[in-house]
Amino acid sequence: MQIDRRRFLATSSAAIAAGTLRPWPLLAQTPAPAGTFEALRRGVGIFTLRGGTIGWLVSPDAVVVVDSQYADSAPVCLDGLKRRTTRAFDLLINTHHHADHTGGNGVFKPVVKRILAHARVPELQRMAAVQAGNEAQQVYPDSTFTDVWREAIGNEQVAARHYGPAHTGGDAIITFERANVVHMGDLVFNRAHPRVDRPAGASIANWITSLERIPKDHDKDTAYIFGHGNPRFGVTGSRADLDAMRNYLVAMIELVRKGVAAGQSRDEIVKLDTLPGFPDVEPLVPSLSLGAVLGVAYDEITARG
Repeated sequence: MQIDRRRFLATSSAAIAAGTLRPWPLLAQTPAPAGTFEALRRGVGIFTLRGGTIGWLVSPDAVVVVDSQYADSAPVCLDGLKRRTTRAFDLLINTHHHADHTGGNGVFKPVVKRILAHARVPELQRMAAVQAGNEAQQVYPDSTFTDVWREAIGNEQVAARHYGPAHTGGDAIITFERANVVHMGDLVFNRAHPRVDRPAGASIANWITSLERIPKDHDKDTAYIFGHGNPRFGVTGSRADLDAMRNYLVAMIELVRKGVAAGQSRDEIVKLDTLPGFPDVEPLVPSLSLGAVLGVAYDEITARG
């Protein structure tokens, strides 16, 4: 299936890095954005507005949602899904703990039977909320798994798998097996500098390994959903986009290794503003810069922090 990736909107919130909840300004005669729904295949689609891309399955016998964005954007998604189905919502899955993927959990909680995530997500979500001072606003997963979870929901087989630490210490990819669609969460920032949450257990080295393993567990026709993306490339794609993300991480960490071997300081290494060979990779927000990624890579390689 060919997906017109240029039709999709990338997320555009500085809160991706900050992890805070910021409502839209209350401007006179300025309605909240409507959001974008897009069907992919076999009842699976995406919703984009603000925060990480939401995946959804709506069929006569199943409703599953992947990630929940923020408390102020989640109602737009929920209202749109309710216009597509009258059945109860079976499941909400969080791909990881960041606020732009879990901030809307409280919106979905009254209508879903359960919320599922990797076993580390509640702990990491709570730690981030304490730091941000918004613990009272949190709604945590009530079901967890460690390595692999798989269940038939209606006529679809839904699976969640943890490949080890990558973007955080609690990432999961979600596979709609019969639709052959995989939600990657933030394991792919499509042609954009990623956030690498080292305090939450991130590992660039294992992120690279994960992006090598995931395509081997799927096939050449698998369609992928990405947590974030450069607007020119969008938030859906194919194995080629996973390879592009992997190649970026490999080139970036190799650059840092060479710098460390040459005796360069952290401050010298993070001054680089472009990664040779990757002209299409851009910052989604100022805080998600190449320098920020290089700094985390330096800390990982030298085991700092």
